[in-house]
Amino acid sequence: MSRHLADAAKKFLLLGQCVPTVKQNATKIRVKRLELDENLLMYFRKDDFYYCHDPEKKCNTGDIVLIQALPRKLTKLITHEVKEVVYPFGDITDPVTGKKVAKERYREDIDREAEIYGKLKSGFDYNKAPPRGWQDGKKDFTSKPTYTKFHVFDENDPYAV
Repeated sequence: MSRHLADAAKKFLLLGQCVPTVKQNATKIRVKRLELDENLLMYFRKDDFYYCHDPEKKCNTGDIVLIQALPRKLTKLITHEVKEVVYPFGDITDPVTGKKVAKERYREDIDREAEIYGKLKSGFDYNKAPPRGWQDGKKDFTSKPTYTKFHVFDENDPYAV
């Protein structure tokens, strides 16, 4: 019975968030799930991390993606593959209506209000904004994994905190 459950679990799609990693053709995905504590009868959050095969570099740090188990492992770590990017980071879409959202309001409502009352000089225009990732490697280092520096070395690592 448990063997059938294990085989069925491999066919399920998992929803997770992409986190920084140093692997070349793989991305690291954090899948959140709830685990029941038998003593307290309460659910607590537990994070599982999966390394997923992503040679096309479809997902960036922060994206919400669907992953599926591979028929057989590529390496010891890479056990899943990225099926699709559901929600790109920073470009929030309401899942019910399909409209773009800025904070707690729809973007089209903000545009309509600006049209009625006049645009502010300091207002941000989402239509003229450059695409996400254009500063990657120049000013934006969010895709690089950071770590706490405990020792002082001769080399200066820009990603150490």
